[in-house]
Amino acid sequence: MDLILASASPRRRELMGYFGLPFAIVPAAGPETPPAGADAAHTAEALALAKAREVAGTHPGAVVIGADTVVEVDGIILGKPKDEADARRMLRLLSGREHRVYTGLAVICGGRTESCAECTRVHFRPMTEAEIDDYIATGEPMDKAGAYGYQGRAGQYIRGIEGDFFNVVGLPLCRLGLMLAEIGVKLH
Repeated sequence: MDLILASASPRRRELMGYFGLPFAIVPAAGPETPPAGADAAHTAEALALAKAREVAGTHPGAVVIGADTVVEVDGIILGKPKDEADARRMLRLLSGREHRVYTGLAVICGGRTESCAECTRVHFRPMTEAEIDDYIATGEPMDKAGAYGYQGRAGQYIRGIEGDFFNVVGLPLCRLGLMLAEIGVKLH
């Protein structure tokens, strides 16, 4: 049974490798259009489903995994920043506060589809304007939901989390492992 990750994310590729199973990367190419009026959990899940369905449509019989991560604070959904000004806005919003990271997961195998959204609470310490500027200058925030990567330089600004660390990185391994086992993928 072929296993496909419908994502171009290098972080997801690395995390998927932790299962020790052979898998292929086939990124979904369609637009990431969030459903109108959906909250963060439903947005992440819907985007993950769209990616998985797109790739499953061209790879029948494979186990296809879709994932999408969004950050939510005060009911505002933060995806990837459009530019440095947008990254600055996001980091200011997160500074000194708690927010939630949602990763939607979808697993499709044949006619079976499983999907969910995993949530982790993240606590940022206050960041100075100079810290925000220095962090943006690294370029690291530009391809990450909420404009930060916990596993990178932004780790120094995070006081702690409640939930799955890997969820914040982009692929909640515990939840995904349970979903794969449920559809019959042998993990060990």
